[in-house]
Amino acid sequence: MEHSPTRPTDKGPAATFTGDVYVTPIAGPSGNSRLTAALVRFTPGARSHWHSHDAGQTLHGADGVGLVVDRAGHVLRIRPGETVWTPPGEEHWHGATEDTLLAHYALLDVNEDGSDPTRWLEPVTDEQYQDADAAAKKAAR
Repeated sequence: MEHSPTRPTDKGPAATFTGDVYVTPIAGPSGNSRLTAALVRFTPGARSHWHSHDAGQTLHGADGVGLVVDRAGHVLRIRPGETVWTPPGEEHWHGATEDTLLAHYALLDVNEDGSDPTRWLEPVTDEQYQDADAAAKKAAR
């Protein structure tokens, strides 16, 4: 048993996020484990670009309210204590609602060869984002 080294929080790059997003790594692959985990914080309106993961991804809400959206247009709200699973290869995005922060834990496995399991795609358009946020608000009523 040992402590992992403290990892600094980095601003999420504009190449993969829209708005202000901050990523604090928690764990990386070690020994037989391929798990990588991070605490990801989104300011209101901030979001990831479209992307998918080779082995899927688990998101666990820590603070605030956010959205998780797939290509079929399914919109899930994620709140503290709630968990969302995105299956392998499913193109999706996630981020904060227009008026709240979101913090979630992102957990996924790196590929067996140690390569990055995330395939980043195009940015979510403002129209796509606003449609998802409106659908989530309507469903919450």
